[in-house]
Parts: sequence; C-alpha cells; structure tokens
Amino acid sequence: MKIRDEYQVSGRVGLIHWSLFAVSTISLLVLGLTLAAALPLTAQQRPTAETTDPVTLTYMGTAAWEISDGSTVILLDPYLSRIIIPSPAPDTFVHRTPEDTRPEHSWTDVVEPDVATIDAHIQRANFILVTHTHFDHVMDVPHIALKTHATVIGTESTANVLRAFGLPDEQLITVRGGEDYEFGTFSIKVIPSLHSALSHKHYFSSATAPADLKAPLKLWQMSPEGGTLAYLIRFDGHQILAFGGMNYIEREITGLAPDVAIVGAGPSWEEIHDYAGRLMRGLNFPPLVLPTHWDNFLAPYSASEQPAIDALQSFIQAVKIASPRTKVTVPKYFEPISLDLVAN
Repeated sequence: MKIRDEYQVSGRVGLIHWSLFAVSTISLLVLGLTLAAALPLTAQQRPTAETTDPVTLTYMGTAAWEISDGSTVILLDPYLSRIIIPSPAPDTFVHRTPEDTRPEHSWTDVVEPDVATIDAHIQRANFILVTHTHFDHVMDVPHIALKTHATVIGTESTANVLRAFGLPDEQLITVRGGEDYEFGTFSIKVIPSLHSALSHKHYFSSATAPADLKAPLKLWQMSPEGGTLAYLIRFDGHQILAFGGMNYIEREITGLAPDVAIVGAGPSWEEIHDYAGRLMRGLNFPPLVLPTHWDNFLAPYSASEQPAIDALQSFIQAVKIASPRTKVTVPKYFEPISLDLVAN
C-alpha cells in the first residue's frame, strides 16, 4: 500500500506538472496570437515618413530658403535681418537705398538679429544647413536654432559661431565636404565648394571663426568665411542641389543629376569662366534652376528689387543658352514654389 500511495502521489504530481505545462503552452500561444494581431495595428499607428504634401521651396531673400514637405522643415542659410553695412562689393547693386533710414552698422558693432521679422516667417525647423560663415548666412542662425532646437549642419567655423551663443554640441553636425548622411525621411550629400569671387576676384574673407568666441559678437566676428559648402538634398523623390554663392568646384558637381538646382546668381558669377555652361553640363542639364543670392540684401523687404531683377537677366540668358530646356524661375519673397506644380 505504501508503494501504491507513493505511485498515486507521484502520478498526481506528474499530472499537475503536465497541466501547468499545458496551461503555459496555451497561454504563450494566445499571447503570440495576440501580439501577431496587434503588430499590424501598431505599425499603422507609427508616424510614417511618407507625406501627401508636395515639396515646396520658399525664398526668404539673400541665400535663405525653406525646403519642406509639410512635415520636415529644412532651412538653408536662413538670414532675414538684412542689416545695413558698408557694402562688401561697392561696384554692384548691393547698396543702401535712399529711402532707407535704418542705421548703418560698422564691422566693429555688436549686431542683433531682427527677431520680429525672423519669428514672423520661421516658426519651426528640423535642420539648418549653412554653406559658409559670412554674416549674411549665419547671423540669424543662433536665434533660429535655439528657438526651434533644429540640428545645424556646417563647417567648424559655423559651429564655433553657434557655440559662442550657447548652442549645445548635440545640435551641431560639423562637416568638411564629402559626407553623405542618411536622416530617414531625407539624405544630404555635402559638396566641397568655393565662395563667390567678389569684387574683381577678391574674396571678402577666407579666415575661420576661432573656437574661443563668446557672445555677444561683433559683426566682423560673424564674417570669416571658414570654407564653403554646397548641399545635395534628396527629399521625397526630389534631388535638390543648393549653393550659397556664385562659384563651385567643377569636379565635385560633375555627374550629379538634380531635378532642382538653387544657383548663386549675383553679379560676381560673371567673374567665373563659362559659369552657367560648365555648371549646366556638369549637372546634366537640370530641369529647374532657381536663382539665389541675387537680391539687394542690404535693403528691407519692402524696397523695390527691380535693379537686381534687371541685373539677373544676364544670368537667366546664360542658363538658357547653355541649357535650353531648363526652366529658370525667379522666386518671390515668401511665396512657396511647389515642385509638383513645376514638374507638371
């Protein structure tokens, strides 16, 4: 009887173990089926990188652009303050208009951005691309980056200016040219480039902003070029090549095939041999060219740009001769250009 009792007890224990195993197995199976059913729903609830909005490009004067698909906002050289300084190229149309009563700044002045104008036109940004560190490209960037928490991509010179204003390193991506970075919804290829040949082939500045700058900065401290870059932005099926001045390195752009080229069109382009021809051929004759840095950036937005538009005609003609099928669209301040509409 003792042996039988032990057998019965043992049998009951084994039965209990099997029962627990069966329950565990069924529970795991149910859990697995529940997760499998939930996964498609979870995937549907995740933010998608795709958007139904077309990519738009909005010109903000000087070399400043907003590139957006309604979800991601990329700013290029966002400078809206348009302060008055002694003209860096007195023999061009860049000058103070007679009706402009704003004060003129010297290179030794501490300058502040026009926060009211900036905030009226820029509410958010995810990335800011800076082509070089002259004041008319970088001066407004610290305020915009601190306000929007955007990531800033630029040279070490640009990074040093931004650090002076307290921008944390987490918001800075320092590049040298040649990088090709993936950001999920878009990618950016950094193109080594050259600055415009200002005023009879004299660079305005070729220095680098030092690492020990502390804000507030004087105007000359925000004006060392620090090297020049261009950017190829691959965004929602478009390839947008953006320059910040009137020059380029031919070997660096040859073989690129953007559908949109934002091309420097200020008068100093005429200092460059076969500027439009070499550029159009190197880029495989892009369908759309948008002139940039052609306006009188010392004048307020309300001033007439007719002298600059008149000067722009020679650039437009040079592009049309070099690439007859290329469309040249002269942008208007703060009026979005839809790439879907342009393509159609």
